[in-house]
Amino acid sequence: MKTRIITGAVLVVVLVVVLLVVPKIGAAYVFGLLCAIGAHELLWATGLVKEKRLVAYTAVAAFLVPVWCGYGMNYLWGLCLGLTFTAVLFGELLHSKARLPVGQLALCYVGGLVIPYLLSALIRLLSYETGRFLVVVPFVMAFLSDTGAYFTGRFLGKHKLSPIISPKKTVEGVVGGVAAAILGMLVYCLVVEKAFHLEVNYLYAAVYGLVGSFAGVFGDLCFSAIKRQVGIKDYGHLMPGHGGVLDRFDSVCIVAPLTEVLMLLIPVVK
Repeated sequence: MKTRIITGAVLVVVLVVVLLVVPKIGAAYVFGLLCAIGAHELLWATGLVKEKRLVAYTAVAAFLVPVWCGYGMNYLWGLCLGLTFTAVLFGELLHSKARLPVGQLALCYVGGLVIPYLLSALIRLLSYETGRFLVVVPFVMAFLSDTGAYFTGRFLGKHKLSPIISPKKTVEGVVGGVAAAILGMLVYCLVVEKAFHLEVNYLYAAVYGLVGSFAGVFGDLCFSAIKRQVGIKDYGHLMPGHGGVLDRFDSVCIVAPLTEVLMLLIPVVK
């Protein structure tokens, strides 16, 4: 518990510096590195892909996706990245004389393009005029939901949510997580309104907290299901007490792009 709390506090400080102080392109390179590590975790640490070249190609692609977003998502460069990655992967398939399982190529696409693009919503949010405030929203929803669920489940949890995939998650914990996320969003919007004189919509803030909390649970369960299938506890050991990149950012992978969608439909900050 002590290690988890200390690591969590350090992580929060690092995220604040990267997302609120470092220029957008600098943040893009940092998240590119995290995505590359996450790609390695998804393929190599799980044992799902043991071809070193495939893992290397996927890690490079995963690094480039956030960087591409950081430079403004020029369509041509994105198309070139996707085309090159596809050519390299299918080149490996041909080189193996069709012995390379196609399922491994699909996993490379997920680790190299899909997950990095979802997580890169954080970089895209920084492009908004109020981006420095918006980029905090996914973490408010995901982390407070996780914290609220943890403590509520620990003291009040009785009904298991998904005992096979995530034995410690409870229905009561989810309810507590939703309440924490909604309250956290309302408090955060109040601080933003009073300190920076921005116009906020508290009804939308509550909707963000509600939807974002459920999205975080969904993301957590999805990545946990993969771990259960391959029989591992954590994706990595980069962050003591928290595991690897995918262990810590599993919910953010869903909550961040959801925040981007919600901002386009019902902007909470103007």
